[in-house]
Formats: sequence, structure tokens, C-alpha cells
Amino acid sequence: MKKVAFHTLGCKLNFSETSEIGRHLEESGFQRVPFGSHADITVIHTCSVTGSAERKTKQAIHKAIQVSPDSYIVAMGCYAQLNPDEIASWKGVDLVLGTNDKFDLIKYLTDTRKKGHAEVHSCEITEDQKFFPAHSTAERTRAFLKVQDGCDYPCTYCTIPKARGKSRNPEISSIVEQAKELVDKGLREIVLTGVNIGDFGKSTGETFTQLAKELDEVNGILRFRISSIEPNLITDELIQFVAGSKRFAPHFHIPLQSGSDKILKLMKRRYLAAVFADRVLKIKTQMPNACIGADVIVGFPGETDEDFNEVCRFINSLPLSYLHVFTFSERPGTPAASMAGKIPNRIRDERSHALHIIGNNLKQEFCISQIGQNKTVIFEQQKFDGTMTGFTDNYVEIVTKAQTDFLHHPGIVQLTGPEHNGVMDAKLISTNPL
Repeated sequence: MKKVAFHTLGCKLNFSETSEIGRHLEESGFQRVPFGSHADITVIHTCSVTGSAERKTKQAIHKAIQVSPDSYIVAMGCYAQLNPDEIASWKGVDLVLGTNDKFDLIKYLTDTRKKGHAEVHSCEITEDQKFFPAHSTAERTRAFLKVQDGCDYPCTYCTIPKARGKSRNPEISSIVEQAKELVDKGLREIVLTGVNIGDFGKSTGETFTQLAKELDEVNGILRFRISSIEPNLITDELIQFVAGSKRFAPHFHIPLQSGSDKILKLMKRRYLAAVFADRVLKIKTQMPNACIGADVIVGFPGETDEDFNEVCRFINSLPLSYLHVFTFSERPGTPAASMAGKIPNRIRDERSHALHIIGNNLKQEFCISQIGQNKTVIFEQQKFDGTMTGFTDNYVEIVTKAQTDFLHHPGIVQLTGPEHNGVMDAKLISTNPL
């Protein structure tokens, strides 16, 4: 049996697709081994979102060569789609596959002898891109289920539409069937993932809320979680549904990117700050304990000190629970890469540091607000110190005394505090929440 190792960079969508492709190889007789151990074939699943994509891809390839000098190396995915010839020129790379061809990986592995130059299969992105289903089951309690791919939003800083094509999705019925299969595998939580999942329905005339309602009827799954959804695509109907749902977690991760309307317009986002604020307040009105996170980009071209201060004031004015902060990095081929008003790296880093402090404060305040609450937790890890950890439905990470044979099972805890580094102490009060 040939041994194959995978290394995945980037988003949860990439991880779900790696898991799917890995299962196909295992079913065909390959033996999957951890990245960093000896392998006959090493597959690097690339990402193109940040400026560190090239560096991280090169580092992964270098590590693979160090561990297995004769390993047949495949680079696939978004960065490979956008820069196939560049990756093909790198030492050690034998095969380059774009975002479509990666799902046919197995057919390219009939001859895995090292080559003098890389073979490239990076197809053009077309209007009628196929949807390739995928889900990950690497975690014992949680699965990431791909429900949508591609994006119709041409934001000025982003390469994803060029790498993955137009928004598309399968029919609701097929996703429901996949969810039922995950129930049979013993999964407790399903995270719905995609590039722009709020845009679900472009291919089938359905809506994301319709999908959520159908999934809510799938017995055996304790909770569904929405990975990330654009503010302008969070409808009143969706908020009302989640508020009364049996299984959908009161947890929303909403890309903000900037709290300055000037910068949002330069980014070509499809909303202004007031829309984001309205959605956050609407969620909190119907779900006071909901966890709401936001993505923010700092250092975008043209962002003045006053613009950044406006961002900080805006974020501090809202009941957000945490931030994911990204320092702007120029992506070749995007309009933002050649915009005037480039921000020096030193200032970008300073602004990023300031927003990380704000984000940490928001997370601490949210955790403290949950003290005394009773919450259902799915226990995911057992520590060497005799404790176990897990997440509540509203995404508070807790730690409590370990119970024998209780890992990967749900229980009810009372959040007691204190909070330390975003983790809450909790007391187990019931082992049978269902």
C-alpha cells in the first residue's frame, strides 16, 4: 500500500475537501499517514487568501522533502489554481492540480515516480462549474459539511472568485442525506461551510433558511453551527428561525471587514456599517446569549488614522463576542493591490495589535456575562491534568473535571468562572441532556 500524507492550509472548506479526497484514496487502497511522517505521496492543499500563502506552501513542501526525499509531491487547490506555473517551478513539486482537478487526484497517481518537471492540470474557471460534495470527519464529535462553493462578490482584495468560480450549491435533499450519513457515523455537531453560504440557492432556486429548516428536522444531530455568513444575507427570517430552532446554535460569525463606510466602499463590500450593526442588534434582541464574532481587516489602502479610530469606535459600540483580525496583504491581480494610499507595514501591525486587544476584551466580557448559565456541552478533549474541554452552543469554551468514558459525549454544565484566556471553568451537573 502506498502511503499518502495531506497538509491543508486555509479555511474549513479546504479541510472538508481534503477529508473527502483522502477518503477516496483510502477506499482505493492507499494508506493515509500523518503529515511529517514518511510518505510515498505528499499532498499540499493550498490557500490563496493571505499574503503568507506562498511562504506557507513552500514551507510545507520543504518539510515534506526533508522527511521523505523521494515523496511524490502534489500541490492542489486555490493557490495552485491561480499560480500553477509558479508552483510547478518549485523544487520537488511533481503535480499541480487546480480547484476542479483536485477531485480527480486518484487518476493522476498511477505513476508516482519523481519527475524532472511538474505536470500541471489547472483548468480554466468556467460559468458552469461543477459542485463537488465534501465533508470532514477527522474530529470525533464535529463534522464540517460543505453546502456551497464559489462566490459572486468581487471584493477588491480577494482572489477567491478567480480561484473557485461562481456561487453554486447542491439541492437541499442531497445535503440532508449527507447529514443523515454523519448521524450514522456518530457525529454530534455539524458545521455548515462554504465560501459564501448565505448565497445558498443560486443553483437550485432554494434559500439558506430553507436548508436550515430541513436540517433542523434531522434526528440524531445535537447541533448545527453556521460557519460564516455575510451581514446583508442574514435575513429576519433566518434570525427568527435560529432563535426558535431545536438544533441550530445561537452563534453567528459575520464578516465586517471594516467599520468605516469609506473603506467598505473601497473594498466593494455589499453593505455599509449600519447594515452590520442592524443585524447584530436584531440577533441580540431575539437571542440575548448569542455569540457573535466578526472578521476585520486592518491596514487597507487609504485607511487613515481617523478611519481606523472610526472602526474601533464602531466595534466597541456593538455587543460582539470576539474578533478575527487580519492584517491587509496585497494579493497579486486584485484591484486593492494597486490602490493608492498604501499603509506602511509598521502601522498595519500597530493597528492589528490594537484590534487584538479590543477582541480579547470583547471575548472576556462575553464569557463573564455567561457565568451562572446552564449550557449543553459536547466534550471534545481530555487533558493530561485530569480535565476535559468542550464548547457550549453559543461557542464558549469550557473546562471541567474529567469524567470516565465521557469524552465525545454531551453533558450539561454550569458556567462558574473565572475566565482565563477565553476558557471558562464549569461544573458538570448532568450527563444526559438529550
